[in-house]
Amino acid sequence: MANHQDETRAAYDGVVELYASLFANRLETRPFARAMIGTFAELVRATGNPRAADVGCGPGHLTAMLHELGLDAFGLDLSPGMVDHARRAHPALRFQEARMESLPIEDGALGGVLAHYSMIHTPPGELPELLAEQVRVLAPGGLLLVSFFGTDGPEPVRFDHKVTPAYSWPADHLAGLLADAGLVPFARLLHDPASERGFLDAHLLARRIDRADR
Repeated sequence: MANHQDETRAAYDGVVELYASLFANRLETRPFARAMIGTFAELVRATGNPRAADVGCGPGHLTAMLHELGLDAFGLDLSPGMVDHARRAHPALRFQEARMESLPIEDGALGGVLAHYSMIHTPPGELPELLAEQVRVLAPGGLLLVSFFGTDGPEPVRFDHKVTPAYSWPADHLAGLLADAGLVPFARLLHDPASERGFLDAHLLARRIDRADR
């Protein structure tokens, strides 16, 4: 995992300003993603625990959006360049460099975790470890929103992302991994973004269940 993450960190460190400029509008042109994040924030608030992590926060644009939606949101990212940009762009919010498989968060502390296209570079065999870590930091009843590139095939598909290699996932396959990790997927949204890659934009919303209920 270390080599893959080192490559991903270096790739994103090299495109910080360009990447930030492309996503500065905070989803104004992506109504479906905006709706799912709004739903996620509303449901997290309803748990009574508004603390939420934007895991793989990049330049911090969605961390700021979660904050505006009423969550006590903070951002974590593998790339120190992205974390530095996020801190400068959103000085009132908290950002920290971190690896997704070892989040600097205590067990059961969060009402929500947002993983917005932040696990797409993870090789399929390593994804269960990341999901287990996200479940660890969620309180029972806490929510995870995963956004990713969807595919109609039976298996994940590796492709050449503009920053560094990535994977698209069949929604049912990824939903099964969420269930295996101790989450109950209860909502999904798949839509065609008219992408030249031919993938769907996909969003899965899941809730952590108490161990006693499993």
